[in-house]
Amino acid sequence: MQDARILIMDDEARERSRIENYLAGRGYDVRAVGTVDEALTLIGRERFEVFLTDCNIPGVDALRTSDQVRKLNPHLAVIIMTSFGTIETAVKAIKAGAYDYLAKPIDLDQLVVLIERISERQNLIRENTELKERLIERYQFNEIVSTSHAMEEVLNLAGRVAASNATVLLRGESGTGKELVAKAVHYNSPRANFPLIKVNCAALPETLLESELFGHEKGAFTGASARRIGRFEAADRGTLFLDEIGELTPGMQVKLLRVLQEHEFERVGGNDTIKVDVRIIAATNRDIEKAIRDDRFREDLYYRLNVVSIVIPPLRERKEDIPGLLDHFIKKYSQENRKPVSGISAEAGDALMRYAYPGNVRELENIVERAVVLSKKGVVTTADLPIHVRTTAGDGKFAKQDLKGSLNETLDTLERGLILEALKASGGVQTRAAEKLGISERVLRYKLKKYKIGEL
Repeated sequence: MQDARILIMDDEARERSRIENYLAGRGYDVRAVGTVDEALTLIGRERFEVFLTDCNIPGVDALRTSDQVRKLNPHLAVIIMTSFGTIETAVKAIKAGAYDYLAKPIDLDQLVVLIERISERQNLIRENTELKERLIERYQFNEIVSTSHAMEEVLNLAGRVAASNATVLLRGESGTGKELVAKAVHYNSPRANFPLIKVNCAALPETLLESELFGHEKGAFTGASARRIGRFEAADRGTLFLDEIGELTPGMQVKLLRVLQEHEFERVGGNDTIKVDVRIIAATNRDIEKAIRDDRFREDLYYRLNVVSIVIPPLRERKEDIPGLLDHFIKKYSQENRKPVSGISAEAGDALMRYAYPGNVRELENIVERAVVLSKKGVVTTADLPIHVRTTAGDGKFAKQDLKGSLNETLDTLERGLILEALKASGGVQTRAAEKLGISERVLRYKLKKYKIGEL
């Protein structure tokens, strides 16, 4: 039995019966009528996926009928049946929203192929709708794990701004959860059923970032073999999340400012002006005010982005959230790894509460995932934690009396700790951290990779 329910409207009883009997024989649920009034009554009362209608019925305006049908059921696919003399009418109906047309006498096998194509498309639409509903449910503010007063203030502010179109600037250290808050704002906004598109402004050089944001025309530059739609166009009626906005070059800052002011842009290599309706959520872990003073960030762009500023505190300033996050991540990674890890020992919990988390929630998640994978006793113990977590005191510095293991392990632990402290003191800026440590930035990058600090 086929899933699609089909309604046929044709004033020719013989042709109507021929199509109805053929489709019914193929397992489709089919209804057939001879007038517009009958068709509209059924569409208003029952669910159909396909409406097959003749545009040659005397006194019937095919365009008007198609429009009436789509108002009753916007997802109903309309197929126009037409004779040679009315193909122009059928083409107009397609431009007005009909799915396709078939010339009479109808090729029944071709009709079935068309219905199957419609069914596939509608299944994709249904799956996409269900996915959006799950995303909306997943990113409700009450689904974000927090018990601290500081995070409750963040979520309350984010909840109030979500219903508006205001531009939001999320601020906080790397790993604090800025992207999670951005998703919650989007999926609790009137734009929730439209795209949320993310762009990492630090990931691409200026020339590629311009194409990424605004798209390009064929031949705009070497390698541009076809037109490409940019992220602004893709996010139309939805939200564009610009992560690491503080890394934009001066040239890109000017171009972004224009889009925020005018709500329009041109593709790279193009002349057509494209208008968009996009909400901007930006995020940064930089000191933007200092960048403005140093002439590295435009003040006018800052004020365009900073309509509502939400500062997400680091995990070390809201340690009340750690127990809930531990429980959440242990459950998550126990399920993902199919390991029956039920909780955490008191000693391991104490160690994790003392630790300073320079990588914030992202680092905590990384630590818990590792611990669950390594766990042998059904609970996370101190033996499952990284050495630098076990040997760190509450102020983030190393408790040397607790260091254990071989000389190489001890030296690695101390070196990793010094690097983390330098990064923390430098606000995550690797150049400054390297200067504090007295090493080159290249050596620092090697050690970040060695100690997996970049994976936090």
